[in-house]
Amino acid sequence: MELTDVWFILIAVLWVGYFVLEGFDFGVGMLLPVLGGRDEQQRRVLINTIGPVWDGNEVWLLVAGGATFAAFPEWYASLFSGFYLALLLILVALILRGVAFEYRGKVDSPAWRARWDVAIIVGSAIPALLWGVAFGNIVRGVQLDENHHYVGNLFDLLNPYALLAGLVTLTLFATHGAIFVALKTDGPIRARARACATRVGVLCVVLAAAFLLWTQLSYGRTWTWVTAGVAAVALIGGLLSNLRGREGWAFLATAVTIAAATVTLFGDLYPHVLPSTVDPAYGLTVDNAASTPYTLKIMTWVAVVFTPIVLAYQAWTYWVFRKRLTVEHLPPAGGLPAPAPTPVGTSAGAGRS
Repeated sequence: MELTDVWFILIAVLWVGYFVLEGFDFGVGMLLPVLGGRDEQQRRVLINTIGPVWDGNEVWLLVAGGATFAAFPEWYASLFSGFYLALLLILVALILRGVAFEYRGKVDSPAWRARWDVAIIVGSAIPALLWGVAFGNIVRGVQLDENHHYVGNLFDLLNPYALLAGLVTLTLFATHGAIFVALKTDGPIRARARACATRVGVLCVVLAAAFLLWTQLSYGRTWTWVTAGVAAVALIGGLLSNLRGREGWAFLATAVTIAAATVTLFGDLYPHVLPSTVDPAYGLTVDNAASTPYTLKIMTWVAVVFTPIVLAYQAWTYWVFRKRLTVEHLPPAGGLPAPAPTPVGTSAGAGRS
């Protein structure tokens, strides 16, 4: 196996990690008014479920982008020139969302918090939708000329296939996030989260089935029918587990769904990294978009050394904040002194509210 193939696989793994982990972050943010209602305490519980981990989850995106830039600079350049507006909207939304998490609790004012809650909702929904649109276009192909320059416009990216992909990621992340809330909370929030996961999940099953079938019939490989089937079965299994109150299994199932669907898309894409709809010969592949072998060799050694460290640290973070949250675990709002410390893992992300 060539290093170009290795790095294509590694980039796919990074996107799997990002979508699985940041996916439930987006879901929690989008569902803030649905699961938290107008009760400030319950909204704080929701935000605190992802408080210790949301910024760490975004590291996967930074590493995926950096790896693409270093390993496949031609791919990176064509993506950012062709998808400039969409990626800019995603970046602004992520910035706005991150600022909102940090600032919503700085002033003890309902109006202040309401404005930042809108930023969290919008900042979660926009990336959840646009990442699907972007990857739909990557698999479908875009208008690249012989110089690998994008010659289409924004409306060319808003085609039916890509928009369906966006709706799938939007509903899938919402389902994933609702199940995560049910896993991390107790009481009324947990019950609402389970009910919401079922409702949104049913819609997601319909959209995902249509999208996976369209993908496989138009761009599929023989072996990716297996991963597409795994994604479908896992999603249905996750909803059934949620109905039975087995949130842990349900969350694992939706994570498998996201991972298998991402693997399916990358599998259907290979050996291309960005096909051209103008002429197949103009498309970018793992060979003509790659860096020099020496660059890839250095990157491989760096990945071998640092990847286990990053994974171990993130796993430790999730282990520390593994307990369920309720309103009783929240410190007072408005900058008042916090109550006595609770055992490790029971006050996940309190400082983030």
